[in-house]
Amino acid sequence: MTRRRESACRMAIVPSQGMICMKNSALVVAAAGLLACTLPAQAQQKVESLGLTITTQLTLATDYLFRGVSQTQTGPAIQGTLDIEHDIGLYVAGFASNVDFASPSDANIELDGLFGYRRELFGIKFDLGAIYYAYPGASDRPYTLNYWEFALKASYEIGPATLMASGYYSPDFQLESGTAFYFEGGVDLKLPFDFVLSGRAGHQSIDNNTRFGLPDFWNWSIAVSREFYGFTLAVGYYDTDISKRECAGSNICSARALASISRKF
Repeated sequence: MTRRRESACRMAIVPSQGMICMKNSALVVAAAGLLACTLPAQAQQKVESLGLTITTQLTLATDYLFRGVSQTQTGPAIQGTLDIEHDIGLYVAGFASNVDFASPSDANIELDGLFGYRRELFGIKFDLGAIYYAYPGASDRPYTLNYWEFALKASYEIGPATLMASGYYSPDFQLESGTAFYFEGGVDLKLPFDFVLSGRAGHQSIDNNTRFGLPDFWNWSIAVSREFYGFTLAVGYYDTDISKRECAGSNICSARALASISRKF
């Protein structure tokens, strides 16, 4: 299942539990140069003999949000995705991004693996899959950052609107914080001049809030996007109901604007 991002979007460790990252401006410049390069015109590549469709995407964003919480200490993010889908609906995918949590964690990159099955029934598009969130090279002090989530997503088009809903379940969430559930609903609305208005609202619940470092919370967003010459530009407003006190005095849970530019190739 393709992960919907708000930078592109993931849950952060609050400063008391945290991470150090790559705020390397050279990386941003290099990625910007890559985006500016001449890329294949098609957004997807088809391997007819194998029945495969391959989609890759590069994104530059002013922040990396996961369910409304910054994963980069409100800094910029460089992200890449790869999706390989067979004609029967089975797929595997990957996602990579820089991260920056609070000390003493030493993680600086997130690499996610996804696999699942997509199918359309009665006009409803379903996506059933699993996601493994990994932080290569990060020490497990005192609990591991890596974890699994299992998800079911559905979307349905009604005229210019696409309605969507999703549910995520983790048997042992990040930092070994126990069972967790996330539910989200949203709509994408096609506007004049090829703009798209998107709204989302979701709720995250975690069994062991003390260990994870955040209470159960709501998050919401509204954004507008448009494609220009093969690039997708987006800007939006993102927020949670987590107070600064509940976020260990940090602003990573606070309201913010986020802008991104991405290109599929």
